Amino acid sequence: MAGLNKVMLIGRLGKDPEVISFENGGKKMSVSLATSESYRDRNGEWQDQTEWHNITAWGNLANDIDEKRRSYAKGDLLFIEGKIRTRQYQDAQGVTKYITEILAEKMNLISKSGQSSEGYQSGQGNQNTQQQSPPASAAQSSNENSSQPPSSSGNDEFSGKNEGDDLPF
Repeated sequence: MAGLNKVMLIGRLGKDPEVISFENGGKKMSVSLATSESYRDRNGEWQDQTEWHNITAWGNLANDIDEKRRSYAKGDLLFIEGKIRTRQYQDAQGVTKYITEILAEKMNLISKSGQSSEGYQSGQGNQNTQQQSPPASAAQSSNENSSQPPSSSGNDEFSGKNEGDDLPF
């Protein structure tokens, strides 16, 4: 059975994208992305947790980002879709080091730094760096069900309703 390696992140750029060009014409883009979550601790106080992700893109996506480099800046809100990869190397002392990064396949600008990101879920302000068409079966099934909104029982963990102390730890 095949596995699934899919990552989707929404976060803010920690720095402007860096693009490296190689002699063979290939390009590599690197950037850091911060994602933040809020939760209530045992005392009922809100806590913020920020994770930093190393993002890498190669080929066409890196070329597109290089062409639109001025479109992306530190603090911009982005949607990134890709795969998680861990690679290793040996440092000067011979110690093996591991790096975990997101290999980006798609990168969409949601909002510029300093602009409101309210309503980004509805697709406002999106700038597609790479567009992909859905598979035919997905397009057919979405058209068949488009006349009725999805039903919600209200108990869905993704409904946005937070019951507070229902934490697994």
